[in-house]
Amino acid sequence: MSPVVPVEALVAELSAGARVRLLDVRWRLDRPEGRPEYLSGHLPGAVYVDLERELARPGRPEEGRHPLPDVADLEAAARRWGLEEGDRVVVYDDNDGVPAARAWWLLRRHGVDVRVLDGGFRAWVRAGLRLEHSDRAPRRGRISLPDAVLDESATIDDAAIAPRVGVLVDARAPQHYRGQNGGLDPVAGHIPGAVNIPTISHIGADGRLRDPADIRATLEGHGIGPHTPVVLYCSSGIPSTHSALAFAVAGIRTRVFVGSWSQWARSLGRPVAVGAGAAEIIGAV
Repeated sequence: MSPVVPVEALVAELSAGARVRLLDVRWRLDRPEGRPEYLSGHLPGAVYVDLERELARPGRPEEGRHPLPDVADLEAAARRWGLEEGDRVVVYDDNDGVPAARAWWLLRRHGVDVRVLDGGFRAWVRAGLRLEHSDRAPRRGRISLPDAVLDESATIDDAAIAPRVGVLVDARAPQHYRGQNGGLDPVAGHIPGAVNIPTISHIGADGRLRDPADIRATLEGHGIGPHTPVVLYCSSGIPSTHSALAFAVAGIRTRVFVGSWSQWARSLGRPVAVGAGAAEIIGAV
């Protein structure tokens, strides 16, 4: 089954009475609290998910900005969302599927049947479908989440050697990759050996994922095929999960370095590269 679901297919499932739980994962870097947008209108029955508090945990700076939550905390959150064993889950947002992909990647890692709504909230609105304007406090669920059943995360040391054993993909915007803009991090640049394939390159003008054949063509241009070992990273482990989603749609498995650049840039002794193509090593963090 595809990890994304079009609006019309979701509507058909809901109309047929399928047990589908909807999770609203609205979040933006400049506006991390998405509840006001959720309250102004959301898919009927959807429950708000707080990315900063429920799909990440507070951590030390050297862990990166969005460390993964402990499985016990994620399970408690999933129960607050009303999830039961065997539920099918659809996650969405209003930001091209980027924060929703974090929920997809994380829940899938712990065995949940989860998909991302292709085009998200805006696709639902464009289809002229009904919205709900009140908060949802579902009955507490009883789902149990096991430890990770999919080994799709990578450590900082895995990221360091990834260019030698496969392909390391930097999913940030080119100006961050090249070291022209440090953003929120103390050092600008990229991990030596990484190639730059921005997350946005997989997203169409309508906010939906591009066709799988188009995604595969982009990846083939960087030497990535179905059997290539791939490690992804971004700024803090959120956009890279959207790249993981796009790669999955194209039939390519990946691992995500969740600490990403926000961890690398705060780890003493790690080398830093700038520029595009044949990058220049400029020293260590």
